[in-house]
Amino acid sequence: MDFELIAEDLQFPEGPIAMEDGSVIFTEIKGQRLTRVWPDGRMEKVADVPGGPNGAAIGPDGAIYITNNGGSFEWLDNGGMTIPGPTPASHVGGSIQRLDLATGALTTIYDSCDGRRLVGPNDLVFDRSGGFWFTDHGATTPEGRRYGGLYYTKIDGSHISRQRDHLISPNGVGLSPDEKTVYVADTNLGRLWGFDVAETGVLAPPPGFAPGHVVCNLPGYQLLDSLAVEAGGKVCVATIINGGITTFDPDGSVEHYAFPDMIVTNICFGGADMCTAWITGSATGKLFRATWPRPGLKLNFNA
Repeated sequence: MDFELIAEDLQFPEGPIAMEDGSVIFTEIKGQRLTRVWPDGRMEKVADVPGGPNGAAIGPDGAIYITNNGGSFEWLDNGGMTIPGPTPASHVGGSIQRLDLATGALTTIYDSCDGRRLVGPNDLVFDRSGGFWFTDHGATTPEGRRYGGLYYTKIDGSHISRQRDHLISPNGVGLSPDEKTVYVADTNLGRLWGFDVAETGVLAPPPGFAPGHVVCNLPGYQLLDSLAVEAGGKVCVATIINGGITTFDPDGSVEHYAFPDMIVTNICFGGADMCTAWITGSATGKLFRATWPRPGLKLNFNA
């Protein structure tokens, strides 16, 4: 696949949003900020976001909603590559935040659910109703793994519900074109899950002992990160170790597109034909642009 380097020297980029004006806004987790790249290559800081801004998406009100992991990684240098390490002892939890693009005001909407602190919110996707699904990735502590979950929320702060609990390491999240399935990539398992939606914001009961349907398990040691969905229903998941984008068909078949970074973390689609793909190479701190072979699914909201 042909691609070009758009920006570099970034501090672990993630959460890209293809804006209507042709620019791209993305998070820098290690840099604790949101950054914009304009079509002419000019970069500017959008806002400082303390903690660990991870996923980002435009809501129905035109604001940016952020899954902030609260600084859940120590940062390691491995031969010039930035590697996310274990959770520091100072970490107390993450939150869901709203950034007003007009005023720059950053507010926290949720930091807990049913009295339990959010651990490390990771990624989010809005449905047609204006609510959003988000993953809590959990955390890795000296005592072991703190499990994550899948949540649904409303933007006005009136509702947050935990729809699946005790997931190993849920990361990327997306909706099928008909919004009847929530897809979740599990990092450590190298697995793409599909969860049936019973009604707005509510998952159907799990099938037997499994929390959802297994779309596919990748062979060998491959890790999965954030994702985007194509208009035709394929799920494009950023892949770590085998650096690139792995595209999963709902029937379980896969194809892989390599990019020059061991830790590719996210992809989003934009452009008039939705065939422009923006990919974050986080270990090397780069943002790539590629022409995707198929159009991406247009998100419900943009600005």
